Amino acid sequence: MERKLAPSILSCDFTKLGEQVAETEQAGTQYLHIDVMDGLFVPSISFGMPIIKSLRPKSNLVFDVHLMVENPERYIEEFAACGADIITVHAEATRHLDRALEMIRLCGKKAAVALNPSTPLCVLDHVLDRLDMILLMSVNPGFGGQKYIPCMTDKIRQLRSKLEQEGRHIDIEVDGGINMSTLDQVLEAGANVIVAGSAVFGKGDIAANTRAFLEAFEK
Repeated sequence: MERKLAPSILSCDFTKLGEQVAETEQAGTQYLHIDVMDGLFVPSISFGMPIIKSLRPKSNLVFDVHLMVENPERYIEEFAACGADIITVHAEATRHLDRALEMIRLCGKKAAVALNPSTPLCVLDHVLDRLDMILLMSVNPGFGGQKYIPCMTDKIRQLRSKLEQEGRHIDIEVDGGINMSTLDQVLEAGANVIVAGSAVFGKGDIAANTRAFLEAFEK
């Protein structure tokens, strides 16, 4: 499956948000990962609809909106309206996962489910037909800059094997601790959408950091 880079704006300098998003877009990235945190599902509070709405006219990237919020059904229509292209809900955050995914699809958006590191893959068994993407967290969500949890590599591999056995063409996205040191094992295991925050926006030249990932995809 096609490999895509999804830089996370959680690691941006928000005084230069539009400028930094433009830098990674011009360097060739495909997605923009937007982490929405409510302070309940995860300890942190990040940002919401106004940021997405303000960025939307300035970017042609696919807006990959990751809702780390309790009862995400409350906000799906609003996030769809303000510019999300993909909306990801956590399986752990809703009692009605099937309903949440149906809401996303009715809004005309791609639907994804995120799983925390300790959440088993079997929770996806009865919703696979509604999914465009599955996001596997490779850190415990809530903070940027964490270290990759090594045992998540096997979880990625198990998921890719499951999808291939069932003949399902669903993207596997991985989020947390991905850098040049951990990228190869994640790709080899079967992930094809890579979230990178601090490795793109955290230090150095944003365009050069973006190109380093894209060049590694080709190898």
